[in-house]
Amino acid sequence: MKPKTLAALLLASALTAVTASAQPAPFNSTGVTMGHWHIVSKDVEANKKLFRAMGGKLFMPGGNPIIMFPGLYINLNLGTEKGDGGTQGSVINHVGFIVDNVQKRAAQWKAAGVTVLPGNNNRLDQAFVETPDGVRMEILEDKTQSMPIRNEHVHLFLTEAEIPKAQAWYAKTFGGTTAIRNDAPVVNLPGVQIRFTKADAPQTPTRGRVLDHIGFDVKDHAAFVKTLQAAGIKLDEPVRKAPNGSTLTYITDPWGTRIEIIERAPLGPEVI
Repeated sequence: MKPKTLAALLLASALTAVTASAQPAPFNSTGVTMGHWHIVSKDVEANKKLFRAMGGKLFMPGGNPIIMFPGLYINLNLGTEKGDGGTQGSVINHVGFIVDNVQKRAAQWKAAGVTVLPGNNNRLDQAFVETPDGVRMEILEDKTQSMPIRNEHVHLFLTEAEIPKAQAWYAKTFGGTTAIRNDAPVVNLPGVQIRFTKADAPQTPTRGRVLDHIGFDVKDHAAFVKTLQAAGIKLDEPVRKAPNGSTLTYITDPWGTRIEIIERAPLGPEVI
């Protein structure tokens, strides 16, 4: 094979790998997949360093930093929101990744300067990481998975009476399937599991916290918005186009979780 031909093939392969790695999980029959967490970072560079040390890839669409993990984008800045208060105490108590080996990945991250907290009751298949701003991330283990890390869950804390209502709402609104995990209700969606745990009192809404909102990517924004409105769900703001070409709006679930609905424009090249 000629050197130029080989070089072209290698370049095409690299570009294909980057493109594939930047894709979310496939859309479900409702046209929904997990999209992103939106963090109001007080120190964007510190957050970039942490997430890249954990295996995230950096993109800069429109000059705004986005970290990509399999099944998840993480936005690191958000307009004029203040980002007061970490996840604990809000409706989204924490979010979660799953890795192939907790102890192996924890050792790698510690070597890169990440503070890794032990699992509950010193469990070896669980750990926690917190961003400098207070976004708590649970790290769980699946030794059968082929990738080092992927997005896994968003964990909502609600009063007991509201949990079945929330499970039904998420399943209906986003086309998820209901299930039970560790004797607790969950909703499975492409790229993420929504989990629910009992809280003694209603928690603070997410808007204005460090983790201001989560987002779902949709295949057809106009059609999905019509479905939301037909179900009586009000938009927090009119549908708009972002400078990079994405189409978006927001809703808020009945328990205070702010949710972005976005038809996402391409991210562009990874920043190496």
